[in-house]
Amino acid sequence: MPNNGQLTNFINNQWTPAREAEYAPIFNPATGERLADVPLSSASDVAAVIEAAEAAFPAWRRTPPEERIQFLFKFKHLLEEHFDEIARITTTENGKTLTEARAELRRGIENVEVACGIPTLMQGYNLEDVARGVDEFMIRQPLGVVAAITPFNFPAMIPLWFLPYAIACGNTFILKPSERVPLTMRRVFELLAETGLPPGVANLVNGDKRAVDVLLEHRAVRAISFVGSTAVSRYIYSRGAEFGKRVQCQGGAKNHAVVLPDADLETATQIIGDSAFGCAGQRCLAVSVAVTVGDARKDFRDSIAAMANSLQVGSGLDEAVQMGPVISPQSRARVESLIEKGVGEGARVLLDGRAAKIPAYADGYFIKPTILDDVSPDGELSRTEIFGPVLSLVHADTVDEAIDILSRNAYGNAASIFTNSGAAARRFRYEAPAGNIGINIGIAAPMAYFPFSGWKDSFLGVLHGQGRDAVEFYTEKKVVVERWLKEWSRKF
Repeated sequence: MPNNGQLTNFINNQWTPAREAEYAPIFNPATGERLADVPLSSASDVAAVIEAAEAAFPAWRRTPPEERIQFLFKFKHLLEEHFDEIARITTTENGKTLTEARAELRRGIENVEVACGIPTLMQGYNLEDVARGVDEFMIRQPLGVVAAITPFNFPAMIPLWFLPYAIACGNTFILKPSERVPLTMRRVFELLAETGLPPGVANLVNGDKRAVDVLLEHRAVRAISFVGSTAVSRYIYSRGAEFGKRVQCQGGAKNHAVVLPDADLETATQIIGDSAFGCAGQRCLAVSVAVTVGDARKDFRDSIAAMANSLQVGSGLDEAVQMGPVISPQSRARVESLIEKGVGEGARVLLDGRAAKIPAYADGYFIKPTILDDVSPDGELSRTEIFGPVLSLVHADTVDEAIDILSRNAYGNAASIFTNSGAAARRFRYEAPAGNIGINIGIAAPMAYFPFSGWKDSFLGVLHGQGRDAVEFYTEKKVVVERWLKEWSRKF
């Protein structure tokens, strides 16, 4: 991809240079190539975006839902038409493989499809004669200006958890994508503009914490959606609440997969390996800890080590590559330091991906798949979200002990079990303290018509992204109690 120069913000359907911004470089993590410079927008830049969204809201909320979704139908068509182009942009700026980028975009498009059902999803309910001659009904109305702050690991999918539902419900929308990966959404917003969507309905502002703080504090912004680390989630949730906003924050994760002796070893190995090392481990549903129970220990350990060692690492644009780089040199250094910390806590290195050398990509940010055995379930490595291609192996003697290990962890995003026992699977589903549960599934990623759940330190808020939760989040309930005092005349 050629150098794109200095990027701009999208305001009122126009690409507008930031007024007073500093600029930060964006790099291809596989090659180290400089792709573009992204503006770190000033407070006045962000305020201009908010003002545009606020001005567009009155007319947009009065647009019938059936008319609003026509733009989403066109949007979906354009995303399909430019599917591979968008996937290649995602791979170039994020590093994941083309297969992973295509799968990500497909899940994003599913949310556009679900949001097209808003005339049904947004309906209220009513009851006649709650008292004599009195009727009562509930209607849903849009909030106004809403914003989403999204991370680097899914440049295409995560913004589409929010944008389609927000505008379909009649809100106007502002996206602040990660400053590390702004190119995917730049192209997506170019396509969105081709739908004829009215100016100011969907806007994009690039920036860092300064831009986030303006969105959190501005009186016109009614709701904030965020996906990122738990530490930043706590900041955004508390700060947004302080300024009276509705907030949903998807935080960090430390996902466990429990492997029982009766599990299909080949299936469990392949699925857990794909989950742990896919997207270089940089996803909030990645399996980070495999808990082997009883006799499953040795066979699974040997099988997963062989599988991980066979993975081809390199540029995600190469169709033969199975795992790409991490996002930055800083991320690589952090992951490698956590591996060292785990070794210091007594873990044994089965497969060491540090100091990876990829001959054709000497300037890339690569870590090869890494597996640590005998990891303490209470050590720092088990408590910390690594966000890299590192799988920790923990052993438990019983299912009770395995569930207890999960329960002691602060996170509760996802958990999986691999077994052929229906009783064990049901017990796990019933007791495992996580919001997304997989049964013989490594990545329990909800479809677009289900909420992307999360518990404990993995989520702050009440309503999650996607599906019905998204409709509830982006609307306010209004209850109307109605009586007509003049008696109805039979002549009419």
